[in-house]
Amino acid sequence: MPTFSAPDGTRLAYRVTGDGDPLVCIPGGPADSAYLGDLGGLSAHRRLIVLDLRGTGRSAVPDDTASYRCDRLVDDVEALRRHLGLPRIDLLSHSAGTNIATQYAARYPERLSKLVLVGPSTRAVGIPITAETRRELARLRRDEPWFPSAFAALQAIADGTGSDWEAVAPFFWGRWDATAQKHHAAGRPSNDEAVALFGADGAFDPESTRAGLAACEAPVLLLTGEFDLNSPPVSAAEFAELFPHATLVVQAEAGHCPWLDHADRFVATSAAFLRG
Repeated sequence: MPTFSAPDGTRLAYRVTGDGDPLVCIPGGPADSAYLGDLGGLSAHRRLIVLDLRGTGRSAVPDDTASYRCDRLVDDVEALRRHLGLPRIDLLSHSAGTNIATQYAARYPERLSKLVLVGPSTRAVGIPITAETRRELARLRRDEPWFPSAFAALQAIADGTGSDWEAVAPFFWGRWDATAQKHHAAGRPSNDEAVALFGADGAFDPESTRAGLAACEAPVLLLTGEFDLNSPPVSAAEFAELFPHATLVVQAEAGHCPWLDHADRFVATSAAFLRG
C-alpha cells in the first residue's frame, strides 16, 4: 500500500483501485476507508485513490492528536495532491469526509477540477438539520417492519431522553437487509479519539467556508439518497445553493451509502458527471 508524508511528518496510506484518470476519495467517519470498496464499480471508469485518514486504516497515528481536527485534515489532502504530482484533482468524499472536501474547495479552489459530495454533511457550512426534518424523512419508511422500534428510538434521541443510535441504523439504508447490516457493522469507526476530535473547537468556520465556496468555479455534484437521514435531500439542496456551479441528485430508494443500495444508478450518475 503506497504512503506519503503529511506536512507534520505523519505517514499516510492510500490504496489505488481501477484504471483511468485519478479520482481522489475521502472516506467518512473518520473510519477505515475499506468500507468504500470500489464505490459500486466506479473503479471501472476512474482510478480511485482512496485515502486512509490519519489514525485509521494503514495510516499512522499522529504524534499530535489535535491534528485529527477536520480543518487540519485538509492539509493532508493537499499533501496527497502534491505527492501524486497532479496540478488539479477530481475529488470525491462521503459523509463526514465531505466536511474535509468542502473546506478543501474553499481553501484551494484553484487545485480542484471537479467535486463530488456523497451523503454530504453540512457542518462545515453551518446548515442545521432539525429533528423535525429527520422525523419527516423517517416517516417515509413507515411501512417497513422495523419502523416502530426505530422511530421510537429516533424520537427519544430528538427529545433528549435516549441515545440508541444503533436502533435507528435502518433509517440510513435503502434496504435494511443482510448486506446492509454486515456493511454497517464493518464500517464502524475504530479510532474513537479521531472521531471525538474531528469536530473539536476551531474545526469549522462556516462563514469563511461559505465565502470560499462562493469563489469556487469547479463543477460540484451533491448526491444524496432519498431516505438518507444523515443528509436529507432538503438540506443537501440548501447546501448546493452555496456553490456557483452545483448539481443536486437525489438517488431514489437509497440511503447514506447509495453505491450499495443501487450501484448502477450511483455509478451512472457519478461517472457521467466526472466525464462532463
